[in-house]
Formats: sequence, C-alpha cells, structure tokens
Amino acid sequence: MELFEGGVTAPKGFCAAACAAGIKYQGRKDLALLCSQVPAQAAATFTSNVVKAAPVLWDRRIVREQNGPVRAVVINSGIANACTGKEGLEICAAEAAAAAAALGASPDEILTASTGVIGMQIPMDKITAGIAALVPALADTPQAGTAAAEAIMTTDTVRKEIAARTVIGGKEVTIGAMTKGSGMIHPNMCTMLAFITTDAAITKEMLQKALSADVEDTYNMISVDGDTSTNDTCMLLANGLAGNPVIDAEGEDFDAFCEALRAVNTYLARRMAGDGEGATALFEMKVTGAGTKAQAKTIARSVVSSSLVKTAIAGHDANWGRILCAMGYSGASFDPEKVDLWFESAAGKLQIVKDGSAAPYSEEEATKILSESEVTAIADLKEGEESAAAWGCDLTYDYVKINADYRS
Repeated sequence: MELFEGGVTAPKGFCAAACAAGIKYQGRKDLALLCSQVPAQAAATFTSNVVKAAPVLWDRRIVREQNGPVRAVVINSGIANACTGKEGLEICAAEAAAAAAALGASPDEILTASTGVIGMQIPMDKITAGIAALVPALADTPQAGTAAAEAIMTTDTVRKEIAARTVIGGKEVTIGAMTKGSGMIHPNMCTMLAFITTDAAITKEMLQKALSADVEDTYNMISVDGDTSTNDTCMLLANGLAGNPVIDAEGEDFDAFCEALRAVNTYLARRMAGDGEGATALFEMKVTGAGTKAQAKTIARSVVSSSLVKTAIAGHDANWGRILCAMGYSGASFDPEKVDLWFESAAGKLQIVKDGSAAPYSEEEATKILSESEVTAIADLKEGEESAAAWGCDLTYDYVKINADYRS
C-alpha cells in the first residue's frame, strides 16, 4: 500500500468538475460535481447533531433507506442549507433532478452536500445553472479532482486531498479522497465533508462496515473547537472498475482495503486538524499503555479538546498540568501516579512528567519543541497494551477573529 498525490479522480471511472456559481462567494469556485461513470455502491456516516441540514436528510434516505446505487454528488460551499425547512429539501431535490437529467440518471442516484453559513437559502437558479455548466466539464484528470477540492473549501486555508494504491486479488485498487474542514470540528463527526472514491469491487454491506469502523479512529478523533456541525458527512463510493474479486466478507482482501482506507482517512484527518481556523500548529495526543482502546481514545480526545491545553500549545508553554487535568476529567479511569508524559516534535523529545509528578527538564528545550508546526504529547498510563491518537490544533486570537466576522 502506498499513498500518492491525487484525489477523487485517481480511481478508475471517477470524474469531477468545479465552477464559480456565485452561490455566496464572488469570483471563486463554490460548486463541485463528483461523478462515477457507472453506478457505484455508497456508504456514509453523518453528523450526530440533532439539527441536521437538508443534504444530510436527503443523503440518509438514499444511502440508508433506499440502498440503491449512486452516480454523482453535487457539493456547494458558502451556504450550508441547514435550518432551511421545506425549501431546503426542495433545493436538494432540484439539484438532484438537474444533475440526473444531464447525466441520464435517476434523481435517487444523486447525493448532495453543502457547507457554509447556517440559515441562508441557496439560490436555486444559480445552483441549477452551475450544475448545467459542470456536466460537460467533467474530467478524470488530477486537475479536475483538485478543482473540486478547492471548490468545497470555506475557511480552509489549504485544499485537502490524497490517494492510495494497494493490490487486492491480483488487481491494483485505488482509493482517492478530498475533505474540507477548518472550524466547528469536534469528535463524533466534525464540521467536515469527506468524499472518498474507490474502484474496488466490494459489497455495500462491507463498504459500510469498513467506513463506519474507520471513521471512529480517524475523523472522530479530531477536534478544533468543540462544535459538532449540522452538515457533517463522510461518503465512500465504490464502482468496482478495478476488477478485483468482489469483497463480500472479512478476510485478507477486506483487510487490505481497510488498510488503504485507514491511511487515506488518517492523512486527511490530520490535515483538517492542522488547518483549524487560526491555527499555527497541529497538536497530536497519543495515549499508550492503556488497559482498553476505549480508555485510550476517551483520554486522547479529552486532551485535544481542552481550550486550556490548546492555548498552552499556542503559547509554546509546557504547561503539563493542563494535560493531566484534561485526562482526569475525561471520564476514563486511570492512576495519575503512574502517568509518564513527553512532548515531541521535529525539534526533539522531552519527558516532562514521571509517575505523575514533574520530571527535571529544561523549559527552554520544551519551548523549542513546542514551537514546531507539528507537536505531539505522549502519555503512558502503564496499565496495558492498548493505545490511541487524537488530533487537534492550537487556539489563537485569529480563531476569534475568523468566527466573529464569518457571516460578514
């Protein structure tokens, strides 16, 4: 298995296009279309927020209730189509109808996704005109995938895409993906959209099993600001064009697929955490020596979600008491007098806590380690063999500025 530079058009049979439809933004791409040349199996996970945007409701019906094939996804940025009532669902239906007519598909084969300001209505004429322009522009080139990744950005500062290759049943299988996410991100899906494509031949049941399990250890392990969005969606489409023997049960082929999927989603989860609104550093929390996986995950997520820890990282301050405090209120049980803690980055590794108390260390060296663009804290509980990692970012003045001015 190898990661390589690419995106949603990397697997066989997937095309994309993007344009500036003027939905909210002016002079920048804000509408993307992702299409499979043949009907694809679809799996998805959605926001845990009780307030769900219209595209989430539309997609849940298609993926979970109808269980039918999917041909395309229409994605807009700028307006979330959330808290928009009946009109919001009518927008989804209009988008699906427009894309289906142009592609020769059924509206029930078209998924939709939106990201942006909550409460605003999407101008139907602009989005349908944009779809009409996108269909003839569909291409399977890397450039088309990159354009789509750029079109779904809101406050993101960089596009987020990657691809992976692996061999299954003697055939090369590719997974490509793009995500957006920068703020309103918290575990249990985050403020994110993720679109994953693969040419693997795999049943819908096994596709959903792979995605649901992987999201728990990737996208559900990142936090920027503690807010869970109304629009969070992760889609995985598989069109089978790689020609591998169909994956219909657990085993070596399923494991190979899951390994590639994990590599793609871990890469993108880290990219989203590091691109948090106003962030200057990716912050990773590793918990080792845990008695159970659940214990390790709970503690790791608690630390990366702590505002006090995040501000310490922003100040390059080795305020390790904040980390132990966040571990302590996580809800997971552990013996604080056994905990060892290190800080690590490209500048080195330094133990700052031994058996729950301060270890002798240089504040100057700690500051140097914490001044890198990627910083890791490692906590050893000394209870067992389980481990987990969570990802977040520092919390800076710019986060407040970005979100205070977001609607204006």
